[in-house]
Amino acid sequence: MKQSPAPVPAFKGTKQQAQRLSEVIRDHKEQPGGLMPVLQKAQEIYGYLPIEVQTMVADGLGLPLSEVYGVATFYSQFSLYPKGENQISVCLGTACYVKGADKILEALENRLGIKAGECTPDGQFSLDCTRCIGACGLAPVMMVNDDVYGRVKPQDIDKILESYHKKVKV
Repeated sequence: MKQSPAPVPAFKGTKQQAQRLSEVIRDHKEQPGGLMPVLQKAQEIYGYLPIEVQTMVADGLGLPLSEVYGVATFYSQFSLYPKGENQISVCLGTACYVKGADKILEALENRLGIKAGECTPDGQFSLDCTRCIGACGLAPVMMVNDDVYGRVKPQDIDKILESYHKKVKV
């Protein structure tokens, strides 16, 4: 059964955030290559780069929105979607993959009702894939925030998630 994408929460920027972004744009407007530092700071301010923030950046720097979007989607450091309170990363590096990381990712997607790159509607969890995190001897590996879990099996997922949120309603 194909899963529909998780709904993206409505953008809820504040006046203070918009003011801070405006100052950053002003500081970089005349700087060649200013788009990258502006996007980095914008993501720091908002936590991600929704289309509303990209539009503010494009308008403020006098650039086409397509250019801002192109940069925001090209570099993996940028996220177009909000991150959850608990950020889950599943290692899909070679050692982890051959030891079943794809099954761990599938179990997490099914349990949380989201795909990699998405956030649960309640904002508790976001799910991402990553390449080698340097714990190959513990493959397959996943991280929740800064906590590393090794030799993970699909049946371990519920217990791991419960330790971060006792009321997971998925």
